[in-house]
Amino acid sequence: MQNQLDITRVNRKLVIGFLENHSLEELNKVPEGFNNNLIWNIAHIVVTQQLLVYKLSGLPMMIDEDMVESYRKGSKTERSVTAEEVSTIKDLLFSTIDQTEKDLEKGIFKNFKEYPTSTGFVLKSVEDALRFNNYHEGIHFGYLLALKRAL
Repeated sequence: MQNQLDITRVNRKLVIGFLENHSLEELNKVPEGFNNNLIWNIAHIVVTQQLLVYKLSGLPMMIDEDMVESYRKGSKTERSVTAEEVSTIKDLLFSTIDQTEKDLEKGIFKNFKEYPTSTGFVLKSVEDALRFNNYHEGIHFGYLLALKRAL
């Protein structure tokens, strides 16, 4: 599974560039024709990884329920985020993956609740969740690129 986490880290290094190269105003702007903004998409990938890997494994997530509700599938940008929230999201991009790697090494992912995704994939294991997560993050990287062009 190390390869899956390596792919995740490469993607998140690209994603962090959006946080470092855009103003707070740009991160919060919802361009015409879009439902969400840059920061929503970035926080959404953090939330989704936690839901797919930890929640479906019946384990505690590293994020709070408020964050889940704000950035889960089906949510949309409701308010502007603060610089402090951006900093927290930035930290979570890598701390969650580092912890996932440690937890995989410890073998804590013993129970996984099968989950049919909206794209038709059926996740049957944490390994499936890690693979699907990379696919999902790739989709949202594409959204980030489109949003950047629309700013």
